[in-house]
Amino acid sequence: MSNLLLPKWRFIDESMIAINRSALESFAMDDTLCHLVGQKLTVPTVRTWVHDETIVLGIQDQRLPHIDDALPSLHEAGYKTIVRNSGGLAVVLDEGVLNISIILSEQDGSIDIPEGYESMLSFVQMLFPEAADQIEAYEIVGSYCPGTYDLSIGGRKFAGISQRRLRQGVAVQVYLCVEGSGAKRAELIRDLYENGLRGEQTKFTYPKIQPEVMASLSELLGQQLTVSDVNIRVQLLLQALSTEEIQMTGLTPEEMELYLFYLNRVVDRNQKMLAKG
Repeated sequence: MSNLLLPKWRFIDESMIAINRSALESFAMDDTLCHLVGQKLTVPTVRTWVHDETIVLGIQDQRLPHIDDALPSLHEAGYKTIVRNSGGLAVVLDEGVLNISIILSEQDGSIDIPEGYESMLSFVQMLFPEAADQIEAYEIVGSYCPGTYDLSIGGRKFAGISQRRLRQGVAVQVYLCVEGSGAKRAELIRDLYENGLRGEQTKFTYPKIQPEVMASLSELLGQQLTVSDVNIRVQLLLQALSTEEIQMTGLTPEEMELYLFYLNRVVDRNQKMLAKG
């Protein structure tokens, strides 16, 4: 919590403009911001982003024995598939999922991995004060991309947290299932593993997805929350956490050059990983 109370924050809202772009562009943006914030070329930053129907695969997902047979059904259902080069397993992105990245610098003191996770947990609890005491962080068995910092209410997962570190910058990312059916998203990943494994035993243990353990915040809170509602909450929370006015600017021309460098790198890596598969 203490590392979120800062004099100045920058807010980059891509919750509308990034919807039709590839999610690879978001990975490149977070790498760019890690570099900029880590090297103190800009102030700590929060970015919100949304992408339309996309399944983001982890490296291990790309190694499913029958991955080439599993992907066509996802594509037929209208989902794009990409591979990320960081840890974790498959997640679902769509217009009802709000992603939030908090980017901090380690120049004034290291931020260990648990501290990064705890910062995002605190941020999410502050975003939803009406449910703050109900939001818990522990692994939800049967969820997709399970991890120690799965966020849940009443044992049903609505969010997962990951981290990316680069050039003394730390990007802590959360996907929040805000609208729609959490179980329907989980069914997509369940089918991915069933079709990708076909009962084969593998060295890596893939999760056995139980769709009923996943839900959206709208379902859990019993209210019609929208991505736009939560995006406004993020902005208001940042105003409360900072002592100065929030800096609400897109990338400068110099920052855009750095972004294009990281975008090329992310795209190249993704193509190499697809080729390996």
